[in-house]
Amino acid sequence: MKSLDAKLAEIKANPKSRAFIIADAKDADMAFGVRATGKRDYLSKRGARPAQFSPEVWSREEFGYRSLPEFLDIIREVTNQGLVDIMLMSAYVNEQLTIKEGLFKNSHVTPAARANDTTDVWAVRHGCYTREPAQPFRSASIDQIQCGQVECERDGGEFPGANLGLYSVTFVNDLAQDRETLLAYKEFREEAERKKFRHFLEVFDPNVDSGIPPEKLGEFINDNILRTLAGVTESGRPVFLKVVYHGPRAMEELCQYDPNMVVGIMGGSSGTTYDAFKLIHEAQKYGARVALYGRKINNAEHQLAFIEMLRFIVDGRISPEEAVRAYHGVLQGKGIKPQRALEEDSKLTDQAMSYDGASGGGKSVRLLTSAATTTAAWSKGAAGLPDFANMTSAQRLAYDAARLKRKFG
Repeated sequence: MKSLDAKLAEIKANPKSRAFIIADAKDADMAFGVRATGKRDYLSKRGARPAQFSPEVWSREEFGYRSLPEFLDIIREVTNQGLVDIMLMSAYVNEQLTIKEGLFKNSHVTPAARANDTTDVWAVRHGCYTREPAQPFRSASIDQIQCGQVECERDGGEFPGANLGLYSVTFVNDLAQDRETLLAYKEFREEAERKKFRHFLEVFDPNVDSGIPPEKLGEFINDNILRTLAGVTESGRPVFLKVVYHGPRAMEELCQYDPNMVVGIMGGSSGTTYDAFKLIHEAQKYGARVALYGRKINNAEHQLAFIEMLRFIVDGRISPEEAVRAYHGVLQGKGIKPQRALEEDSKLTDQAMSYDGASGGGKSVRLLTSAATTTAAWSKGAAGLPDFANMTSAQRLAYDAARLKRKFG
């Protein structure tokens, strides 16, 4: 049995289980093009692959990015490490590694493919697509993901490709746009059910100005998710969700609603190592049971060590703070220069949560250190009493901290 299936069963059978699913999202070639593979600062043990760079034009070092074969070597290495539960890829990479190579045949890691590529992930150089309201679009078909062809022979046997896909939606608070998004998801969902293709649902924050204050986006997203899935029976529902982490209150609100719904978080793009480690720890604390990290893993100085720290954190073996120090210790032991000094890498920063790395449209999240350090004032009603209905998460934390301090000192 794949570890994904075992953990999903355990989580649903025991809501208090510490089972946690980690996915490595190596599907960025459906968004970035050349830059998707990441900087060549880190390569697998196999090392560099042959490539042509004319000296009168530029050097390989000036180019700076991994080739696709070097990228595939890293995917093989991460899969063989065995600490992730899902490897998310593009349809083409899935064909190369899952169908042709059989990489996952004797592995507990589940292969998955990005099943759609909405326009807000078209993050090409010099393009402006991500600044327009997201529109639904699918490059790959379900059959191509399952068997590498436009139509699979459905004789009841297993398919050589992935049988799990990520489907992404972006609600922008516009009736016409969001209706088209949901119609496209309905069409995909019904086709997936007929073809016995499992999916998980990624829900982005609006990629354009939606008129919703950032502190209210969690509520907007939660309600849209629950409203959308209320019309979907179990046979067509996603196996889990992937959402932006909007803080403890939004996460708990979503997780407590339905114990059968497994909630996961996306890692986002920018940030320090502590941002990444604190995010997965905090999300797990407030109910998340899945984390999908893409660029945070792909841009790490040493991907295998980074993933190992993530696993240590969710297993409760190490704190995020200890993990940062341990990770830097690994880098030092391997003679790898860190991107940031330990002190700088141990700070919390605002993290961009959009696919192109920008923080526009509300796609950013700030992790909270503790209630005691929050100094934001809270909303008050006409009588000067706390106005809980209009408080943000930060304001509620500040209010609770002050209340506890008054009571206990």
